[in-house]
Amino acid sequence: MKKEWKILTALLGFIFLLKLIIAQIPHCKPPSGEIFYPWLSSYNYKNSIVCRISSPDGYKRPEVKKGSFSEWLRYLPLKPEGSPVLLYNGKRFYSQEGHFAVVDIDIGGENLQQCADAVIRLRAEYLFSRGRFSEISFNFTNGTSASFLKWARGYRPLIHNNRVRWIKREGRDFSYRNLRRYLRVVFAYAGSYSLARQMKALKPGEKPGIGDVIVEGGFPGHAVIIVDEAVNSETGERLYLIAQSFMPAQSIYILKATNETLSPWYKIRALDQKLITPFWIFDDLQKQMRRF
Repeated sequence: MKKEWKILTALLGFIFLLKLIIAQIPHCKPPSGEIFYPWLSSYNYKNSIVCRISSPDGYKRPEVKKGSFSEWLRYLPLKPEGSPVLLYNGKRFYSQEGHFAVVDIDIGGENLQQCADAVIRLRAEYLFSRGRFSEISFNFTNGTSASFLKWARGYRPLIHNNRVRWIKREGRDFSYRNLRRYLRVVFAYAGSYSLARQMKALKPGEKPGIGDVIVEGGFPGHAVIIVDEAVNSETGERLYLIAQSFMPAQSIYILKATNETLSPWYKIRALDQKLITPFWIFDDLQKQMRRF
């Protein structure tokens, strides 16, 4: 009897230990195909948004197209839990209460990669990772188109009296290093005003999705981007994860949801509602929800 009791105790202990081990294994699938984040030397999908931030009970992440911007955003790498939001100069952002997690992406050493610039950075990095160089194009505040294709072929903008001329100055260079040089110029001459006018409004009845941007174009303005979503299988209600940078230039991070019991997940029930985030209130989603 004592022997049987020892065996039972040992078995229960093994089951308990196994449960602990399983609990620590990320309950997520790897990306459907090869995924590439050009600024990283190595990547582990287990540190991604989809693995580190669970969907709430009753909600499930919908399938997304292989190789899509949606999949790329969903698998963005995160820094270790508890990482602070840092400014471009290495100092801590004055508020550490509004973020849930920090994206593992550099800020640069200049006060350039702010709110709209972070959105531009993510979109450009994705397109570059897929070799879609001709689609990397953003407008300056004055409306002039600045394409990476032109930049990579050696043309540089000459800006005078709010007018832009492109002049051939260098040789062809489609490297990642040259993409970053291009983005520094875009960050300097683009912003929420130009981004809002370049992107398309959602059509009536369309629901927000991963990769959509909520942008108030102005001086100042603000922009945030949806990086993941989850759907309630019974009610169809959708929840969203939202990321941003801010001023001065700082880390890109997942926002906590204010007044939400499901934080960091946000409910966007209709486009006629306000969206309240820790650092900005968007009061007209019908106009401010945009899509690439």
